[in-house]
Amino acid sequence: MGKEILCGSCSHPLKETRRLVGSVGFLYESEVRAWSMDDFSFSYKVHSSEILGSVLLNRVSMLDVDQREMFCFNLYPPTVNAMKVFRKEVVYVVDISASMQGRPLENVKSALLAALSKLSPADTFNVIAFNGKSLLFSSSMESSGKESIGKATQWIDQNFVAEGSTDISLPLNQAIEMLSKTGDSIPLVFLITDGSVGDEREICEALRGRLMKRGLNAPRISTFGIGLYCNHYFLKMLAQIGRGYYDAAYDLDSISSRLERLLNGTSSVILADLKIEALESLDSFELYPCYLPDLLSSRPLIVSGRFIGTCPGSVKVSGTLADLSSFVVDVKVQKAKDFPLERVFARRQIETITANAWFSGSKQLEEMVAKLSLQTGVPSEYTNLILVENLKEKQTSKLETVDEKASDQLNVKIIYLRALGVGFGNLKATADNLPVEAAEPKLHETSDMVFGAASNLCGKLCDCCCCMCFIQFCSRVNDRCAVTLAQLCTALACFECISFCCEVCGECG
Repeated sequence: MGKEILCGSCSHPLKETRRLVGSVGFLYESEVRAWSMDDFSFSYKVHSSEILGSVLLNRVSMLDVDQREMFCFNLYPPTVNAMKVFRKEVVYVVDISASMQGRPLENVKSALLAALSKLSPADTFNVIAFNGKSLLFSSSMESSGKESIGKATQWIDQNFVAEGSTDISLPLNQAIEMLSKTGDSIPLVFLITDGSVGDEREICEALRGRLMKRGLNAPRISTFGIGLYCNHYFLKMLAQIGRGYYDAAYDLDSISSRLERLLNGTSSVILADLKIEALESLDSFELYPCYLPDLLSSRPLIVSGRFIGTCPGSVKVSGTLADLSSFVVDVKVQKAKDFPLERVFARRQIETITANAWFSGSKQLEEMVAKLSLQTGVPSEYTNLILVENLKEKQTSKLETVDEKASDQLNVKIIYLRALGVGFGNLKATADNLPVEAAEPKLHETSDMVFGAASNLCGKLCDCCCCMCFIQFCSRVNDRCAVTLAQLCTALACFECISFCCEVCGECG
């Protein structure tokens, strides 16, 4: 960016090794004796008194499954002179079905009350609680004065009782209708749920046509998923269509902090209705996420994408400020040297395409996700991971030398890891109102399979770089099926079929 970088907090001890304009380098020097159980986090700001942006271009390698060129668009809010924030009208749509009973609903209440206390006097709000039906705090938007906040707090305490089933469509439509007459404010909807519903695609389809016609006055829909029973790709797609943000908590302990971060962080819009004019002159392009969200005062806007065509040396980025005046900034286009964009944004690209694959039902998009996953090593819903370990016996003397081929056949261990995807929701668990904690992942669970001669097949596949096909195949296989497959291969080995298969694999590559 060519500006000073201000470092914030860091979860691990780092030593600064270099500092240049727009660049800072760090080194982790501590001796690592065991894997850390703490996520690595690092916060920073780009020192500036105005909105800054940049576009990075990256030519793809010949091995990339997607041969379109890649770009990254960054837009940073000012850190010195705070810009005016849009007045907002907020509707909080909260799931109170029976599965939310206990800590999930208590944590949601805590985050919601904290968000209400931070609303500005000019803001308006409403709260909708839903299960099989919906309950409204008010029939219209309420001012965020102390009296209204007090009444809302009392109403939440009385009506946030976990019971009943889950119906998302009705309360979501009520929230959008309530925000249909906004003027100089940003309408925001926050949907919070732990369940799946059968009409999720219909909800997305209906909202897409409805929201695209309203421009600045279209509600921004942000979503928050709790646990593994809700369809996180539905929530991601809904947030993309609504030009909002998505977050999730997969365990009970992180619900309050992550939800509070979403509610507070995404409410401070300083630049809305963003457009990158140069994109329209390209032959074709694809954004991740699909639609440009607003620029917030609390975080940079970072969007990646693929394109075909010639990108100019600079692009114009336009939008609307909080005083409803137009804003335009020229953003320089640079080539990304020694900066692997395809790796940095692999997860975002995979998750965005997966959400689109779920929404459209496209098998072609599913195959693209699988290929990208295999290429980048980032897990997806259509691939899985296995560990292949050679357990060759140590040769203690020449007299005890074992034939290498025979040793390979006898000493290979394959560990089929638990799925790292979040899945596409669980309608039965939602209908049965199973609690969130019932689906918490058990990270230690794997399927250990020590093969005899049968494992030679997988070992040979790994040696010839074909094990990724096995990984993709395993994405549809559960642990019991994997064990059955292992038993089948072992039975075949008794008939000396495996040796033939391995020879064929070796010849075919």
